[in-house]
Amino acid sequence: MDVILLERVEKLGHLGDVVRVKPGYARNFLLPQGKALRATKDNRARFEAERASREQANAQRRSDAEAAAGTVAGATCTVIRQASESLQLYGSVTARDIAGALAEAGRKADRKQIILDHAIKTLGLHKVRVALHPEVIVEVTVNVARSAEEAEVQARTGVAVAGGPAEEEEEVAEVEAEAEGTSEATDEQPTA
Repeated sequence: MDVILLERVEKLGHLGDVVRVKPGYARNFLLPQGKALRATKDNRARFEAERASREQANAQRRSDAEAAAGTVAGATCTVIRQASESLQLYGSVTARDIAGALAEAGRKADRKQIILDHAIKTLGLHKVRVALHPEVIVEVTVNVARSAEEAEVQARTGVAVAGGPAEEEEEVAEVEAEAEGTSEATDEQPTA
């Protein structure tokens, strides 16, 4: 089925492109979301008549998204969840959870804008993309931890902490010692 794209769709095309897609994709996603029109003679003529106004509206939305990207890009949010000793979550972190955590951190993002390539089911630091506009995609860091203290340790060391609070302190000391040991080892130059 041929459709006319009304906005940029990732891995498909840009505004005004006529592309061939599978009928189910068009019928179930592109058409109901208002991202495309069927490529009939009437729709092509109507689109060409409205093209300038659509491009102007798209440029305005893109500039608004670029302004918002400055506050969202590189943001870090913390999500507290229960997890096993093997760092596996009892459940998963969803786009709704991430949007809520970003809102608590003072950043504005809708759950529909969160792009999860795979489910977050482990503790640690995870990179997640946020599409503020089809042409403006930024990256945020989601810190998934069992407690606020554990989240601080993960943010400082960059490593998920296994075990409970007693093991946490030992593991943090080990990670920090390793980090110091590797930096000292790289500072020393072999003499020949």
